Amino acid sequence: MESISFRPASVVRFTGVRRAASPRREQGDFLDAIYAAGSLPVAADDRIAKAMAARLTIFGLVMIDEVLSDGSARRLRPSEAVYTCMAHPWRVSKLALSGTHGPRWA
Repeated sequence: MESISFRPASVVRFTGVRRAASPRREQGDFLDAIYAAGSLPVAADDRIAKAMAARLTIFGLVMIDEVLSDGSARRLRPSEAVYTCMAHPWRVSKLALSGTHGPRWA
């Protein structure tokens, strides 16, 4: 039986391409933007931003209000945010300093 020895190959790492496409990085940037602005509007058809906002709501980091046709806002529970339709835009807001959502799921 012959023994074959392998030489280590040079590995070139392309960090720029992966880093820009990382969902975790985009989610972190999204959260930073929300906390910097206080709240952000999300368009009704923006599936990617809504998915990120729903995940952040499940983690308890933000709260989501669905903006209805008449201009009123309805607070979404984390479970509702995951399954909501794309008919209405959202307003994603940071939590109060106390960490509460204000009125309990109004």
